[in-house]
Parts: sequence; C-alpha cells; structure tokens
Amino acid sequence: MKLHKHISLLFFFFLIALIGTSSLAQDITVHDPVMIKQKDTYYLYCTGKGISVFSSTDLKNWNKESQIFPEKPVWADSVVPGFDNHIWAPDISFHNNTYYLYYSVSAFAKNTSAIGVTTNTTLDPKDPAYKWVDQGIVIQSIPNRDLWNAIDPNLTFDENNTPWLAFGSFWEGLKMVKLSSDLKSIAQPQEWHTIAKRKRTFELADSDPGDGALEAPFIFKKNGYYYEFLSWDLCCRGEKSTYKVVVGRSKTITGPYVDKDGKLLTEGGGTLLIQGDKNWFGAGHNSTYTFDGKDYIIYHAYDSKQNGRPLLQVKELQWDADLWPTL
Repeated sequence: MKLHKHISLLFFFFLIALIGTSSLAQDITVHDPVMIKQKDTYYLYCTGKGISVFSSTDLKNWNKESQIFPEKPVWADSVVPGFDNHIWAPDISFHNNTYYLYYSVSAFAKNTSAIGVTTNTTLDPKDPAYKWVDQGIVIQSIPNRDLWNAIDPNLTFDENNTPWLAFGSFWEGLKMVKLSSDLKSIAQPQEWHTIAKRKRTFELADSDPGDGALEAPFIFKKNGYYYEFLSWDLCCRGEKSTYKVVVGRSKTITGPYVDKDGKLLTEGGGTLLIQGDKNWFGAGHNSTYTFDGKDYIIYHAYDSKQNGRPLLQVKELQWDADLWPTL
C-alpha cells in the first residue's frame, strides 16, 4: 500500500511538472521580439542581458538558449559608460550566407545610443561553426548633436537589393539610412530619409525625447508595396503601457509612406492595427515575416492578468481587398 501511494505521488508530481513545463514553454517573457527560420527551427531574439534567445519548431513551445553576448560588446562603455549588457531591440537577417544581428546599446530616455551588428554563419548553437563575431558600431547618436535616436534597427533591401537601415524612437522621428554593401557601415555619400514622425513640442530641449511617441520601424515588402509597421505611445510601463501598432505603405522604400486615409506618416499618419484591450495593457514593437507561405506578425503585449508581464504574441497576418494588413 505504501509503495502504491509512493508511486501515485511520484506520478502526481511528474504530471504537475509536465503541465508546468508545457505552460511555461508557451508563455515566455519577451520585449521587442524578432524571428528567423533556419531549416526546421525558428529562432527568436529579444531585448535582454546579452540579447535573449529562444528556439522552437512549432512557434508555440519555446526553449531558452544561451545569450548572444556573455560579456558586453567591447565598445559599449564608450557609448554608455558603465553599460550593464542589457541590449535592446535586436534585428535578425540572412544575406549572402551570413546572419546579421543588429542590436541597440542605449541609456533609457536618452539618445546616448548606438546600433551595432554581429555576424554568424549558423544559428544552431550545437553546430561547431556557431560563433558570433561582433562587427562594432554601425551608427551612433549623441545628445545635443542629433535629434534622432540610434535604436530599434531593421535591415531591409529595396528592389535593386540595396541595403537600408530603418531605426529610431521619439525626437524628430524614425529614420532610414543607406548602408554599404558589407552591411556594417553607412554608405557614402550618405543618404538619409525621415520615414515617420509625430508632432513634437517645440520648446523642449534637444536632449529631451519629446512627446512625439513613436519607435521601432519594421519594413515588410508585399503586394507591390513597402509596408512600414511602427509602434506608437509608451512601452515598458506594465499596467501603464499604452503601446500600439500602426502601419503605412509606400511604392518606394524611402517613402513617402501614407496610411489608409492617405495621411503621411511623417505628418502623424498611421492606420491602427493592434492596440491594448481589457486583456492587454498595450501591445507593440512588432516584426513581420513570411514563413512557409504564411505571413506572421510578432510582437509583445502586456498581460493584464499578470501585472503587465510582457508576453510573446505570434499572429497570422491577413490582407484586405485594398491590400492593407489585418489580423
């Protein structure tokens, strides 16, 4: 009888552990998620110490992987003195047999920031060739010199396969700059564009982020358009988060981007796609991809049932009759 009871208890605890593991596996805390697929595995990268990494084969059950930077980038302290290796908003791309992972080193609410890039030939940590090689700073913003912020990068290519880096947050809006063919530096002569902007109170100091709350541009080519997804309002505040995703589109990668009503994104335009509700305080910082013939939008949302914990959201993206994205 005692043996039977012992076995029953073991089975009970095993079942609880199994349920807990299953629940946790589909319930991961993320900020600013981006994703890519190599063979049959999805890899997710997000804000965290040294850049957080997860892997999955079904977009539902996620395994934690080792961080990208066990030690902070060697140049980080020159941008942000005493940087604690909490790296923001990565962006992952595959080009010419190389993976490029852009990332942000910044001080909160300041444009003391830089975007760096690190490269690898594989994303599989079990592959003997797996090794991230940091390539250093691509672009840097300095307070009182620049009215833009070098964070939230997104690499994209135009119809001529020319590389462009979209980025930015607050200040005088979101920017796009042409990159060199090596994807590690700004192309010369320099070519810059503003791709989204919201009204900023003129009297604010240049070092102030301002009240034109927008950030995290992501460019997605589809239906003969370049779609610019971006986030409005405030992230990272738990139950006070007001994040939302809006979208505009353009026939050319550098814009002008307009919303569904024809309003320029550089004049505060943006068609609402995702926002908070009774279940989510806010939702935003998205990335958009096509995997196996389906379009997906990936973002984080602040769960009202868990005190505003930021959770991963993966949704299939649809397109209406006028070729605008819907969930």
